[in-house]
Amino acid sequence: MVSVFSLFLPILLSAAAVFLLSALFHMVLRLHRNDVRGIPDERRVADALRPFAIPPGDYVMPHAEDFEEMGTPEYLEKTKEGPVALLTVFPNEPFAMGKRLGLWFVYSLVVGAFAGYAAGVGLGPGADGAEVFRVVSTVSFAGYALAVAQASIWWGRRWRYTLGAMADGAAYALVTAGLFVWLWP
Repeated sequence: MVSVFSLFLPILLSAAAVFLLSALFHMVLRLHRNDVRGIPDERRVADALRPFAIPPGDYVMPHAEDFEEMGTPEYLEKTKEGPVALLTVFPNEPFAMGKRLGLWFVYSLVVGAFAGYAAGVGLGPGADGAEVFRVVSTVSFAGYALAVAQASIWWGRRWRYTLGAMADGAAYALVTAGLFVWLWP
């Protein structure tokens, strides 16, 4: 068994590497520039919604209180009339990239810590690099990629987005595993 504390360096360096790789994907290569689209006639839609002062949160339209209501003729008519939408409302302020980047780095530390823990429980010091790579890449992929599919399954997120995010997750997992192999005690 290898203590997760003895894996501090690979956890930290893998989080930094994932952070940099993510920046490369998003800011340099701009692989995700088409993940979201603008609403047609954005100004009129914003002007129409503004008087409602919708607080930050997640909303669905039409909304039903329970499954029984979803079967009523009134609810079904609302879905036919449209629009059917899932809406996330943010606070009325500039998008806080610094905060999100900080949270992304912390998340990457957490994924690395879980991957290190799983590998450390099952593998000892001097473990075969291929085994370290297998365990760390599997756990890292689960942390970075698998949950993304829920957005498409339940919330209608385009599968193109989901598959792209999962491909990113695979790259992050490979980098994480490579660093763990290199720095394994």
